[in-house]
Amino acid sequence: MEFALFFTRNDQTVANCLELFEQFQSTGVRHFGFKDVGVDKTTLQALADAIDKAEATSYMEVVSASPEACIRSAQIAAELGVHRLLGGTQVEEIGAVLAGTRTAYYPAPGRPVGHPVQLDGSLRAIVDDCKRFMDLGCAGVDLLAFRASDAEPLELVAAAREVVRPGGLVVSGSIGTPARVRAIREAGADLFTVGNAVLDCTYVAGNSSSVEQAKAMLRDSGGL
Repeated sequence: MEFALFFTRNDQTVANCLELFEQFQSTGVRHFGFKDVGVDKTTLQALADAIDKAEATSYMEVVSASPEACIRSAQIAAELGVHRLLGGTQVEEIGAVLAGTRTAYYPAPGRPVGHPVQLDGSLRAIVDDCKRFMDLGCAGVDLLAFRASDAEPLELVAAAREVVRPGGLVVSGSIGTPARVRAIREAGADLFTVGNAVLDCTYVAGNSSSVEQAKAMLRDSGGL
């Protein structure tokens, strides 16, 4: 299992994302991401270009609420040239926007609501969405397992693993402890996203270095 370090707090990209990226290039982390809110498009482009230049994988996660805003976010992702777009539920429309670009799409199964985002829907309904997304040719899914209101998180990850193609199961949101990292790895996640726990140095108690936090997370995820 791998993890993508997002330069975000509370579902928004932080203003010093470019400076932070420079700090983490020597950690072994090879996946970096941001949200489509919090900073201007010029900053997002500079960050996407820096990730590309470092030969790492870039991610953008949609946090827009309306269908129109989600489609606009997909257009921005394509313009930025990010490698993977996470989130949104307008699969056919966003797929059409991304067709012919290098941006792979990982939609959100279930019903993401609010900000910070929570996930509504039963386990069965969410897994059915995962299967439908695979049938539509999506690269994977962006599963908000620990923000689910009507499903047990680890059961949800394991059930999604049964229908999502290898390499495609991304788990996002509220994964900030070693126990949760190990649990989702055992349940079958391919990659997870994290922001606050590393940037705010809360993943490993008593360690004030975000770089060391990231290295510890890599070890726990199996990346080192």
